[in-house]
Amino acid sequence: MKFRVERDVLAEAVTWTARTLPTRPPAPVLAGVLLDADASGVLGLASFDYEVSARAQVPADVSEPGRALVSGRLLAEISRALPDKPVDVVLEGSKITMTCGASRFTLLTMPVEDYPALPSMPETSGSVSGDDLTHAVAQVSVAASRDDTLPSSRVSAWRSRARR
Repeated sequence: MKFRVERDVLAEAVTWTARTLPTRPPAPVLAGVLLDADASGVLGLASFDYEVSARAQVPADVSEPGRALVSGRLLAEISRALPDKPVDVVLEGSKITMTCGASRFTLLTMPVEDYPALPSMPETSGSVSGDDLTHAVAQVSVAASRDDTLPSSRVSAWRSRARR
């Protein structure tokens, strides 16, 4: 596997997929982000813990297609710290080498064959324009409470009245 991708694009996609990673995974491979470089010029990133999955696809210059599984949190930290230059990623045996400007990082890979099969995406049930969604959210966001204690205090008050 060998590809080149813009740093900001990579950092955003890795951050998106890594945020669903469990803090204490039941299996080490579930702490990983699956990188899938496609010959069509698409880099897919995915995470999955048997309950929640996240996927992202970004454009990349793919020289050699392939798949690799690396530590998601470590990849997220590294991708955010890279300079604002294109990132070259190469799979060499059981290691991935990331080169960006003068920075160079090596990450150990995990066995891709141990990673669980990702669930299929559900069918689209509808669509709405971004402007319409923004307008709708703006109308109801004023009713959202910023008080984290409000729901629990309402439940506590209801329970104390129910006991009387």
